[in-house]
Amino acid sequence: MKQDMSSADVAAIVAELSAGPKSIIDAKIGKIYQPASEEIRINLYVYHHGRDNLIIEAGKRIHLSKHFRASPDLPQSFPMLLRKYLAGGRIVSIEQHDFDRVVKIGVERAGVGSTLIVELFARGNVLIVDSENKIILPMNPVTLKDRRLRSGEIYELPEAQLSPIEAKVSDLMQAFSRSTADIVRTIATRFNLGGVLAEEVCSRAGIDKSKLSKEASEEDASKISDAMHDLFSPLFRVKVACKRESGLETEVGVESELKPEAEVKTEIGTETGIEAETETGTETETGTGTGTETGTETGTETGTETGIEAEAPKLKPQHVKKEINGKMEIFDVLPFDLTRYSEYEKEYFDSFNTALDEFFGKKSLEQVAEIKEAEKKEKNLGVYERRLLQQEESLAKFEKEIEKNNAITEIVYANYQIIEELFSVLNGARAKGYSWNEIRSILKQAKKTVPAAQKITNIDQKTGTVTVDLDGRSVNLDIRKTVPQNAQEYYEKVKKFSRKREGALKAIEDTRKVMLKKAASKAAKAGRKLQASKKKHWYDRFRWFVSSDGFLVVGGRDADTNEEVFKKYMEKRDVVFHTQTPGAPLTVVKTGGEGAPESTLREAAQFAVSYSSLWKAGHSSGDCYWVKAEQVTKTPESGEYVRKGAFIIRGERNYFRDVPLGVAVGLELKGETRVIGGPASAVRAHSDYILEVTPGTFNQNDISKKIYRIYADELGDPRFVKQIASPDQVAMMVPPGESDLKNQRPERKGQGTEPEGREYETSQVENEPEGSEEEAEEEFGDEAGEDIEGEFEGEFEGEFGGEFEGEFKGEIEKKAREEIEGEIEMNGAKKE
Repeated sequence: MKQDMSSADVAAIVAELSAGPKSIIDAKIGKIYQPASEEIRINLYVYHHGRDNLIIEAGKRIHLSKHFRASPDLPQSFPMLLRKYLAGGRIVSIEQHDFDRVVKIGVERAGVGSTLIVELFARGNVLIVDSENKIILPMNPVTLKDRRLRSGEIYELPEAQLSPIEAKVSDLMQAFSRSTADIVRTIATRFNLGGVLAEEVCSRAGIDKSKLSKEASEEDASKISDAMHDLFSPLFRVKVACKRESGLETEVGVESELKPEAEVKTEIGTETGIEAETETGTETETGTGTGTETGTETGTETGTETGIEAEAPKLKPQHVKKEINGKMEIFDVLPFDLTRYSEYEKEYFDSFNTALDEFFGKKSLEQVAEIKEAEKKEKNLGVYERRLLQQEESLAKFEKEIEKNNAITEIVYANYQIIEELFSVLNGARAKGYSWNEIRSILKQAKKTVPAAQKITNIDQKTGTVTVDLDGRSVNLDIRKTVPQNAQEYYEKVKKFSRKREGALKAIEDTRKVMLKKAASKAAKAGRKLQASKKKHWYDRFRWFVSSDGFLVVGGRDADTNEEVFKKYMEKRDVVFHTQTPGAPLTVVKTGGEGAPESTLREAAQFAVSYSSLWKAGHSSGDCYWVKAEQVTKTPESGEYVRKGAFIIRGERNYFRDVPLGVAVGLELKGETRVIGGPASAVRAHSDYILEVTPGTFNQNDISKKIYRIYADELGDPRFVKQIASPDQVAMMVPPGESDLKNQRPERKGQGTEPEGREYETSQVENEPEGSEEEAEEEFGDEAGEDIEGEFEGEFEGEFGGEFEGEFKGEIEKKAREEIEGEIEMNGAKKE
């Protein structure tokens, strides 16, 4: 299938764009886009025709198009620079350089001229140069041996080739004398024709295309010259018409030769000052349904500079079709008829622009659609689905190679005698000192008499291999080896690809097993998909937990929240806990007027010591006490001062000795979904999953992230876990300081039992010295000192006021301190 335009195609398209109904001369340039790395699209406003789009793909094509890619969201630098120099300008010329695949588009903007140069050979390029031929910017900066295509450099055209239109017999003979290749390759390369047109020239000239160039006679050169002129005569006619339309000739009658047939018929008979005789004929190619051609000849006597008569054949833009994989497919697009395609089905068009657009433009859009579909399909595939697809493609490739090499092995043995005879001839010629070029020449001459020679299609002198056509297959054979050795090479390939096939089959089986396992796991997780359901509570901004008996326990986080708990939420019927050492939360058990059981008091004691400075100091246990709420006051003695977060305790205290430090972080999933923290026994009573935390080596942020990841892996739903137990939320339940996990996997409700820890020593009421209340207060005052700097003020404010505030400011975002007292039961009722 054709991949790019030939020099003849370029000549035809330039002729159409420079004159006639498809002319873009004097068209105004609009925006310029770069929808692909090697493609630009120029919006044009063509006088009397409206808007159109000129597509330029470096190294491939140039034509007007109605089938173009969507514009990119963000323009690249190259089209933006083209807009700067070309947008708003008018096209003043378009020409082909010396029958080469180079197109120059002249643009004038605000009186300043510039040229857009399109290179359609090799990798191609698009450049803009100024009036002095200095490169402003190339699409692809290139540095070659003899050319530099970079900004600021003077643009140099590639080395000129001989033009087949202007070639003389002497030019042909000179090219043949310097060539070591055959005739068809020489004219394909030296005259810029390409393989298809070179073979067409040889066919029309009646010359053997495989004949060596040095053996060509002047008669051969004359025939080839005539064949070239005959082949390209439609381009001569177009060239003459273009010159006349551009003002070089004044006879306007020839203008009709460039127009589509339908337009020509409507214009015949108009007042042109020339009498025209029109003969219209219609011929239909079989099997096309749409392939119609209307021939119009204008009987106007004209003189041409090239010596070609005006009656030369017209351009016949066409698609050529053939059967590919059982389906009629377009494989070539041409501006005129070729004898080699005379038996093929064709579809004709009114202009070569349209033919190119239907061939290249539609194919380009189809490729874009295929790529998008493949990307979409690949995006929807999972990791294992994508892996399975790649493995299946590899398996199909291996099986194809096994089949091919098996078949070639059998063919080699089936043609044993022919191959042996061929090897004998070639090795004998090499032994006599013949060069490979001489051997090629001898074989070509012997093809009519030696059956084995007819089967050789190519000789690679570098590797010493010949390509032989055996039973419809191309087989590469090494003439330095015997026939069995050549067959063995193909058999070794069969064994190699067989091993690869076995590996691919095993890999596919393993992938499918993993996919089944993942699908089962996904289905199980889908069956227990969880939904987050959270409510706001007044105690969320404090430290809190609900005891195993259902009592709410609240503690401050810093000096400010200690003050808030004391002033707003502590009632006379509540129980207050604090540690014996400074730096602990003011812990309040909301009793609701009921007597708190021993288990709740123990849990509150563990809560108070675990969230105190003892954890940060690395202790494993500590002492604390509880008092009634009415024993806690902020009223100092006369002349004394109580700082923020400090309180005065009056009366007797009830101690818990040697309370172990330890908390748990759990997930509550029934009813309200949330993360909860506190003593392990209390958390275990209300949560579905639990992780116990002890003093350790991980800082608060790290242990919080670790707990989050463990729960995310356990539940298999990171999105849900992040909603209810993100690392920030978990950090609010973990004591400040360094911690570690007791177990690396969470305990599920009902799976574990509460460990039997040693009961810490509890003390009932410690009797204060006998005396009146005033005596007790006086004793407390003596211990505290004049500024109330004793142990109780320090307990509530000393280290706690600084360390806790410094620990959590910046880590935990304080929630809005709205008092939602309507949602809470301030009387401390038990949790239902």
